[in-house]
Amino acid sequence: MIPMQVVEISIRADAESAEALASAFSEYAYGGAVIEQVVTPERGERLDAARPFTVRAFLLRDETLDEKRRAIERAVWAYSMLRPVGEIETRELAEEDYANAWKKFYSVLHVGKRTVIKPSWLDYTPQPDEILIELDPGMAFGTGLHPTTRLCLAALEEYVTPGMHVLDIGTGSGILAIGAAKLGAARVDAREIDPIAVETAQKNVLASGLDDVIAVVRGSVTIQAPLHLYDMVIANIFADTIAELAPAIAAHLKREGVFIGSGILVERAHLVEQAMAAHKMTLVETRQEDDWLAMVYRQQTTDTRLQTTKD
Repeated sequence: MIPMQVVEISIRADAESAEALASAFSEYAYGGAVIEQVVTPERGERLDAARPFTVRAFLLRDETLDEKRRAIERAVWAYSMLRPVGEIETRELAEEDYANAWKKFYSVLHVGKRTVIKPSWLDYTPQPDEILIELDPGMAFGTGLHPTTRLCLAALEEYVTPGMHVLDIGTGSGILAIGAAKLGAARVDAREIDPIAVETAQKNVLASGLDDVIAVVRGSVTIQAPLHLYDMVIANIFADTIAELAPAIAAHLKREGVFIGSGILVERAHLVEQAMAAHKMTLVETRQEDDWLAMVYRQQTTDTRLQTTKD
């Protein structure tokens, strides 16, 4: 078999630009795109106050490479007419480098009150009250290292109750779907548009022994009859995408159902707020870590709850 060659493509941007660029990258990238907040390892200070985020994605070196790279360059050029962004940077990666080099950055991670994320290649013995999520993120988004994933997992600990039916939109590695199932959800439908992420999530679900609870399917959500109603919907994606999917999210929720949305930069939260308000969703609480938010909503009822903010 000929070794797979991968081209890493990245760009520095401010908070407002990062989501738009990540969305453009995701249209052409292998395994989607991620947004990373740039910090110095030693002191935790940002390297570039003007452009503290890196948008990163990967392209396969095949017959479509040049076409996809030009498409990304055109999208970045068009966006640069609106806001200043950094230069596109590229580097070649061999399959072995891509598949293994990133593993050195991962360790066993404790999230929330009792959730533990264990990479598949590390050993860990959980305590009796801990929820263990073992996964290999592969080329899919969702390792637990990103603040948005941690915020979602902590929220799941509080809002998942035994027997729930849950819909996970943009499941990535399947980490949130597995977390919901481990916390007692009776059924989790995990949707993902990226084929690489679908394969990764299916492998993680099977390795976790949860294939009888979690169904990973390629696709998104739309308003089409017949609708399956869920006790909870999760979406750890981008604010713009959550706003676009708001009609479908609301339509798939049972009365008093809970929506947990994350991947939301503080500067883009207003998009989610406006979209959810337009579809009769009540904001229950906002959780924040650095510049990222997780927003918890509930279908509107006559019994309103006090909005809170948790850091």
